[in-house]
Amino acid sequence: MAKRVGVEVSIAAADAVGMADVDVVAAYPITPQTHIVEHLSELVANGELDAEFIPVESEHSAMSVCCGSSAAGARTFTCTSSQGLALMNEIVFIASGLRLPIVMILANRSLSGPLSIWNDHTDVMSVRDCGWIQVFTETGQEVFDHVMFAFKVAENPKVSLPVIVNMDGFILTHVIEPIEYWEPEQVKRYLPTFAPVNALNPDKPTTVGAFGMPGIYSEAKMAQNQALLDSKGEILKAWEELGEVTGRYYKPVETYKTEGAETVFLSMGSTGETVAMAVDELRAQGKPAGLVKLRLWRPFPFDEFREAVKGAKQIVVLDRAVSYGGPGGPVASEIRSLLYGEDNMPGVTNFICGLAGRDVTPKDYMAMYHRSEEMLKGRVKQEDYVFYGVRE
Repeated sequence: MAKRVGVEVSIAAADAVGMADVDVVAAYPITPQTHIVEHLSELVANGELDAEFIPVESEHSAMSVCCGSSAAGARTFTCTSSQGLALMNEIVFIASGLRLPIVMILANRSLSGPLSIWNDHTDVMSVRDCGWIQVFTETGQEVFDHVMFAFKVAENPKVSLPVIVNMDGFILTHVIEPIEYWEPEQVKRYLPTFAPVNALNPDKPTTVGAFGMPGIYSEAKMAQNQALLDSKGEILKAWEELGEVTGRYYKPVETYKTEGAETVFLSMGSTGETVAMAVDELRAQGKPAGLVKLRLWRPFPFDEFREAVKGAKQIVVLDRAVSYGGPGGPVASEIRSLLYGEDNMPGVTNFICGLAGRDVTPKDYMAMYHRSEEMLKGRVKQEDYVFYGVRE
């Protein structure tokens, strides 16, 4: 019987990495990711984890080390946040281009300036198109489970792509939650021994990361994109097998009270639980509200999303990042693009909210619902996007 303990989510995430028997951890500390790497360094120093912990001088170096260790055939992990991700950005794209199965936890945080250490999705949206598989977690339990999931998917020979596990900074990283730890036999049953597809071998020299002439670059990028799209089937299998091992079944798109809903919220990450409270209250008032939670960000689950919003008249997209100078937040822009030309396409209203950890309550989400309803009925101007709660 798996044990359930009250623990800080960052510590649990580090324990999950340890239980996955990682070979190499290369990381540089940055708030609010720090507790993860601190705990991993303790596990290695205490002899509880037989791994190389490499305290590098920067995040750029951290991802560079990860590329080297993964290419050599080592199960590899790192984590970062905000400016750290921005600094490693150059190598993040190389990791996916080389099909290296690295796992990274991204403790989501605002990007400067102005300087902020608090949570939103600015950092992850800056690497939306980096070629990594990307998932969002809502609770500490989901973080723990998705560490195991990430290694299983990334290292699958049919996938061989890096994976980002997004967890909201402070809202999850520094909060104590009840988390069910896996038993060793569950880990063994779910996560196979890493058998790298193309590990470097001095006895069989190969060229890695070579110069791509114009005559081959487009084909290489098309193949990379196809590999990411094709990974979805293996992602779904990994979630199904995770459910068989733990009893917790995850989906690329999850819904809450969407049956008969005319207006549905779209959330990503930890806000889902708060939005669900608003939906409960709206339903109690007789309002046809529902919630769609987007768990799989890349590859985007097109069919599942269309099915989830089928019948809705309005989608309230909650963006925690800004697409500066664009037609709205990055998520809303994608949803509009996805649904464009669809029969009976629902209206899309976009609220940019919760930036840099600003509190958004159930009452705020209810206010967004009512404002969207007024837009839908033509009583107020239909706006491309609204910065919610900004002081005038």
